[in-house]
Amino acid sequence: AVAAMERAVVRCVPSEPKLSLRFVLPDGSARHMQRDQAEPLGRALARIATNAAKGHGKAGKKSKKARAEEGTDGGEPAAVPAVRLFSRDGAAVAEEVPNAAAWQDGAVLHIGAARYRVERNPPALTELRLPRSLLAGFPVCPKVSAEFAAPQHCLFRWYREQRPAGGGDAPGEAWVEAAEGERVFTPSNALVGLRLKLRCTPGDGEQRYGPAREVESSGPVEAGPGACTFDNRHLYTKKVCGQGSVRAVSYNILADTYAQTEFSRTVLYPYCAPYALEIDYRQNLLKKELAGYSADLICLQEVDKSVFVDSLVPALDAFGLEGLFKIKEKQHEGLATFYRRDKFSLLSQHDIAFSEALLSEPLHKELCDQLAKYPLVQEKVLQRSSVLQVSVLQSTTDPSRKLCVANTHLYWHPKGGNIRLIQIAVALSHIKHVACDLYPSIPVIFCGDFNSTPSSGTYSFISSGVIAEDHEDWVSNGEEERCSMALSHPFKLLSACGEPAYTNYVGGFHGCLDYIFIDKNALEVEQVIPLPTHEEVTTHQALPSVSHPSDHIALICDLKWK
Repeated sequence: AVAAMERAVVRCVPSEPKLSLRFVLPDGSARHMQRDQAEPLGRALARIATNAAKGHGKAGKKSKKARAEEGTDGGEPAAVPAVRLFSRDGAAVAEEVPNAAAWQDGAVLHIGAARYRVERNPPALTELRLPRSLLAGFPVCPKVSAEFAAPQHCLFRWYREQRPAGGGDAPGEAWVEAAEGERVFTPSNALVGLRLKLRCTPGDGEQRYGPAREVESSGPVEAGPGACTFDNRHLYTKKVCGQGSVRAVSYNILADTYAQTEFSRTVLYPYCAPYALEIDYRQNLLKKELAGYSADLICLQEVDKSVFVDSLVPALDAFGLEGLFKIKEKQHEGLATFYRRDKFSLLSQHDIAFSEALLSEPLHKELCDQLAKYPLVQEKVLQRSSVLQVSVLQSTTDPSRKLCVANTHLYWHPKGGNIRLIQIAVALSHIKHVACDLYPSIPVIFCGDFNSTPSSGTYSFISSGVIAEDHEDWVSNGEEERCSMALSHPFKLLSACGEPAYTNYVGGFHGCLDYIFIDKNALEVEQVIPLPTHEEVTTHQALPSVSHPSDHIALICDLKWK
């Protein structure tokens, strides 16, 4: 009788010279072989045969009693089994066919009497992780990495610990199903104190599934903070806006690099409970906040590399957004732009670091030459690691509609107005190159933390298109650092959310530093989502707080093409 069909798993990708083959011999020993993709099949089969014989040879080392029971006599050397490969339609695969072409999905490998169905590149999970911190009422987004599979085609089953029957405190090891089919799970208050488990089966969208994996949370679900500053804002953003509209968000999310220093805890944010400054806690709030805005475009500043990769990408991917990241070379944080996949596709990226672009791109030669007259200022500008992220997007429903989405975070120092003017001049020249030369006359949306209030030279320059050489910001850091230039740019830009009283609210300062600038020739504002009330912002004195994850406030507006 032919034994039931076992699996022979083949992994074969064009970018690698070898393919791998895994199977289990009838004696229970697992085999993992690497063979050249170009090698003729016959050589691989011969190798499998000697491998299988070795497996049988091991049986010769069994005790006399075991051999007697099996009726085998360990004396003679193991016979080499016949090894052949048959294609799906039952024809033997010729021995001169190269491995890469021979090992097709659904082929059948014969090793003696044993039969193996070949699974070529089956869906497989390479990583499955749950966030460290779980809060009731906040979405839990697993990090799922897979090969030959996609998270949206995987199957998800969530379990929670069983509460002990005796009413004791320690939960038992039994698990109860909590939800099925949802990639993102939001634990209810009833689950506080219980750990979660996720079972994920990788799928490729073509009805092929690979082996499931399970992961348990490291700790139990904890109670959430109750009302958050963004809850009321979510009432305006329950649905994704229509095809002719774009909901844009700009938000400095406060990098972990800066939030968890001794200086932050004691000087910058002494009013904030220390646990609320921890990255795992803030990520819970941030993911819920961002997911609830149902945005089409999200521009973030102060994004830690690890937060982008391990937290934001998995979470926002589950809500239909694709992410792009630009790191600041000297820091571990940078800029992120997310766009809604079913509304936009990415045409091209044009990211720069200001200092590098200023020195190396012909585009900025004139500005660079002018700056050289002021060596002190030049040195400061070139020391900064500030970057500009520029992405060109195309509407998926109307390919004639393209957008140039820019995102930046300018130099922070209160007396750095002159430095910011140089940075924004470089930014606008670069955006002009993209939106006027490379993609003539496409609309611009320019988001960011500009570290500039509405009374600043930078804001005035962006809004009016010119800055005079006698503007007071050229001497923002005193006469010895004066650098006077008359600059201009061709755009007609408008702050879509106006000039709120503040977008940054900390113990020692509040002011409007963040903006979403839009091309007023091509775009108009449909609605601005109201900012949290002053009462909400100051409930816990200032920001960040247990109910707000950053020291800045997100700007959100709905735009439409004119």
